[in-house]
Amino acid sequence: MELPTPESIKRRRMKLGLTQSALAEKASVSQPLIARIEAGDVDPRLSTLRSIIAALDEMERSRVTAKDLMTAPVIAVSTADTVDRAVKLMEQHGFSQLPVIDAGVPVGSISENAVVQAMGSEDLSSISQSKVRSLMEDSFPTVSPSTSMGTISHLLESYHAVLVMEMGKVVGVITKYDLMRLLNK
Repeated sequence: MELPTPESIKRRRMKLGLTQSALAEKASVSQPLIARIEAGDVDPRLSTLRSIIAALDEMERSRVTAKDLMTAPVIAVSTADTVDRAVKLMEQHGFSQLPVIDAGVPVGSISENAVVQAMGSEDLSSISQSKVRSLMEDSFPTVSPSTSMGTISHLLESYHAVLVMEMGKVVGVITKYDLMRLLNK
C-alpha cells in the first residue's frame, strides 16, 4: 500500500465536500493538524495518518447510493407474461428470480423456487403456459435513487433484490452481487 501524500489527502477531502474541521472531527484530530498535513508542514505519525485515511474511507463508503449501485434497465416480466417466458429470461440472464412489473410499477416477483414447487403438483405444459400472476410471490422492496448503501445492504439481508424507483417508475435493480462488486473497485 502506498502512503497518501498531502495533496492526495486534500484532494479526497475536497472531493467529499468536507472542511478541514469536519475531517478533523471524524478522524479525532485537530483542524490545525489537518491544515499542516495538507500544507506539507508536518509529517504525521502513522496512527494519525491511519485515522485520517479511515475517516475518508468511511465517508466515501457512506456516499455510495442506490443510483451508484443499481443495474439498469431492469429485466422483468409482467403478470400477463407466461411462466415459460419468465423461465427463459431467468435462464438467458442467469437470474434465479425476476421482478414482476406492470406499467412500471412493481407488483410481485417470480423465482425458480416457485416454478420448481409448482412442477411437483401440476403438469409441465400447463405450468409453462400459465400466467406469471399464478406463481407470483411478494414484490421486492423499493428505494429511491438517493438511498444509502447501508440501508440497501440491510434490505439485502432479507430480500433477493431491491428495486430503485424514481417518479413512480422502476429505474433499476440492486442485488447482493451489485453490492459485492464494490470490493473490486
